[in-house]
Amino acid sequence: MISALNRLVDLVEEHLEQEPDVRVVAAAAGTTEYHLRRMFSSLAGMPLSEYVRRRRMTVAAADVIRGDSDLLSIAVRHGYGSSEAFGRAFRAVHGAGPGDVRRDGGPLRTQPQLRFRLTVEGSVPMDTRLVNRPAFRLVGHAARVPLIHQGINPHIQEHIAALPPEEHVRLKALSTTEPPGLLQVSDDVDPDGREGTELTYLHGVALAADTAQPDDLDTIEVPEGMWAVFRTSGPHPQTLQSTWAATATEWFPSNPWRLRPGPSIVAILDRAADFSSATCELWLPVEPA
Repeated sequence: MISALNRLVDLVEEHLEQEPDVRVVAAAAGTTEYHLRRMFSSLAGMPLSEYVRRRRMTVAAADVIRGDSDLLSIAVRHGYGSSEAFGRAFRAVHGAGPGDVRRDGGPLRTQPQLRFRLTVEGSVPMDTRLVNRPAFRLVGHAARVPLIHQGINPHIQEHIAALPPEEHVRLKALSTTEPPGLLQVSDDVDPDGREGTELTYLHGVALAADTAQPDDLDTIEVPEGMWAVFRTSGPHPQTLQSTWAATATEWFPSNPWRLRPGPSIVAILDRAADFSSATCELWLPVEPA
């Protein structure tokens, strides 16, 4: 995986004017585009598309400052069809337009070329189990919300708070299979994991595939497959989020599994009354690498 990520970085440098063909790199590494994109965004702290844009504008800044080409020529050279589109991308990265930078020499926000290296981690064992589950169904109340990486997502909070207390009781009583209890489900997540992109959040429970459900609930059908289940306990949501990040930095690089498309699920097994701490299970869909 480390070599595949570095090959992807090299490909970006070789063809900065266009998005790299992630499928080719993934196929050569014996993995999937979905898994490679998810691992890149988790380890780099930014989606691949954002890294490409930052590197492109870092290199373009040198052309702008040199001043030996007009801005339209520089825009075309770096893959933009107009100086206006180039200017917007340039300003988004550097905080100033190319004309201002050419005149003043800055400000510039440089994106260094990434290089992934293997480091020794894993001094704290991860409490994990692998489960082969038949097809099941997730039912509950769904909403489209933006992805937020750190801290509590206020849009999810608002969605849950809008449900009356008796609805939580009704949902919990419907649960017939693992994962147990009330669940926090994230589906249709952007493979690059870009913060602010929309996902489907469902507050609900798991039902066996042949179990009837009320007509007023939203449904996510989950096919048969393997799941990696990570148990966490501690301050919430910080412990859960740090474990989620550690799956990319520690667990996947050292285990013969990769992510497959599907919902990620959080089961709250126990919690403090104010939700300041909790014991959870994080369910991630996986397949053999």
